[in-house]
This record gives sequence, C-alpha cells and structure tokens, in this order.
Amino acid sequence: VQLQASGGDFVQPGGSLTLSCTASDFALGAYAIGWFRQAPGKERDFVAAITWTGDRTYYTDSVKGRFTISRDNAKNTVYYLQMNSLNPEDTAVYYCAIMKVSARWGTSREADFGSWGQGTQVTVSS
Repeated sequence: VQLQASGGDFVQPGGSLTLSCTASDFALGAYAIGWFRQAPGKERDFVAAITWTGDRTYYTDSVKGRFTISRDNAKNTVYYLQMNSLNPEDTAVYYCAIMKVSARWGTSREADFGSWGQGTQVTVSS
C-alpha cells in the first residue's frame, strides 16, 4: 500500500496551497495520517497529523496557525493539508503517510509512520 500526495505547486510568499493525500488501493478511513516534508539537503520532518475520525490533530510549531490538516468525511480515501501564509522556508517535497498502530499519539518520528509514497513539490519563492 502506498499513499500519493498531490497538489504541490510554485507559489509566492504569502500564498496558499491545498495538498491532497490519497491511497492507491484501499480506504484510508481507519487510519491516522501524517504529513511530512523534506527540504533540499535536509531530513524529512514532521508537519501535522490527524486521527482517522478527524477529531484530533497536532502540528509542528513552525506551521501552527498557518496549516490545517483535515479529512474528507464524504470520502474516506482523501486527506488534506491546507497551507496558508506560505514562506520560502516551507519549500519542500511534502509526503503523507499512515501512522502505525504501535505509534504513540503525538509522535513526530518518521519511523512511526509507513506506507510512504511519492511526494509533491511545494516551492515558495518570489
């Protein structure tokens, strides 16, 4: 099983983008999902996570108040990352992944997530 992130684009500072996360061959409805990002030359870092019910979320400090993670309640296969007030430091390849059932809620460890797929490039520049 792999997830697919999409919606990346080139955007000017202060702009907005919405990324989508879908599964290749199964419904995501029963899984907590996380978003990560990897800037050039850097490690992949945690961004946000949401429960499969959509009622609980948490974010890394640098995106709090600017990014919103959500799920489409009508479609159990789609999760979103709404990104506002983008700045050049947000430039990265963004990935979504499934939180492992053994993971502790609140984790930001890459090892606690799996089913990584191809990411989507977000470039913030003037």
